[in-house]
Amino acid sequence: MAFLIDTDFLPATLTAHPMSDDEFAAFCSEHPDLSFEMSAEGEIIVMAPTFFLTGVRNVRISGRLEAWAESDGRGITVDSSTLFVLPNGARRSPDASWTLKSRIQQLDATTLQKFLNLCPDFVIELKSASDRPKTIHKKMKEYLANGAQLGWLIDPDARTVSIYRPNREVETLANVESIAGDGPVAGFVLDLRPVWNPLAG
Repeated sequence: MAFLIDTDFLPATLTAHPMSDDEFAAFCSEHPDLSFEMSAEGEIIVMAPTFFLTGVRNVRISGRLEAWAESDGRGITVDSSTLFVLPNGARRSPDASWTLKSRIQQLDATTLQKFLNLCPDFVIELKSASDRPKTIHKKMKEYLANGAQLGWLIDPDARTVSIYRPNREVETLANVESIAGDGPVAGFVLDLRPVWNPLAG
């Protein structure tokens, strides 16, 4: 299903017929310059390529999460290009995520070559200028509803971190220099200074 769309109009939502994981992967490969997610209702969300500062911030976040995960040893970190099929059928790509190895090891080896049909235990979303607050809040709630135990929504412009936990109100921290993980990622501390000021020396 090839199409052209001006990046000024992104993100955009398209209506599509139901797709298997393989069909969705084929569709994405037809448009390597764009990123896609799919809602639980089957709508395709078309996202613009990552802009420079967002890319720098993503690397700062995922790199620190990976360094901690390697030393901790209990889980696997992936970056924003990794897509998960959630239990409700949505296909989502958190900007960074961490999943217990014990859950991944229960999967058939052949499935590791494809999209994982599970929700990560911990997700981080980095708000960009094009993200609509209501939409990204709904997305964070969706992660929790599908099994995530902790989620952070980082807004670099407002310098806030909104913390999402199951069965609890969202907690928002402002102008903090770091944030400590709890639940599945207890022991992880994210230094936010390189996120607030990604080009600082």
